[in-house]
Amino acid sequence: MTTETFGPYGIDQTEAAAAFVLSLARNRSVVCLAGEPGAGKTTLIKAMCRLSGVIENTSSPTFSLVNEYRTIGGEKIYHMDAYRIKSAREAIDFGAEEYLLSGHRCFIEWPEMIEAILPEDSLFLSIEPAEAGRIIRMGH
Repeated sequence: MTTETFGPYGIDQTEAAAAFVLSLARNRSVVCLAGEPGAGKTTLIKAMCRLSGVIENTSSPTFSLVNEYRTIGGEKIYHMDAYRIKSAREAIDFGAEEYLLSGHRCFIEWPEMIEAILPEDSLFLSIEPAEAGRIIRMGH
């Protein structure tokens, strides 16, 4: 299996990194981003939303767990932050599967917290620190 990587990249190349992730995602609806706090997951997801046609302000759903956005074409995009979720059961109880199985694009931060309920074809990526910024790696 080939490992796809992007970077190292700096903050000024976030949009190029977002385009890379979207090209990897192709027809997959669930895109998972793992990384340490401050790795740039939210920043990257904001850029992916912009490139996907979201014109409204985007923000981290740390406390709401899921934010819903609409593209200029009317498509829904979900941004989920699973950091505060303690188990797959808790995720199921709050309705995570509805988002994950909706067929709409769903960008997830901290996917390891809900890995047991993620669709098999989910795209898993990690953002790692590098000497000159960050590196995105496919896989987890």
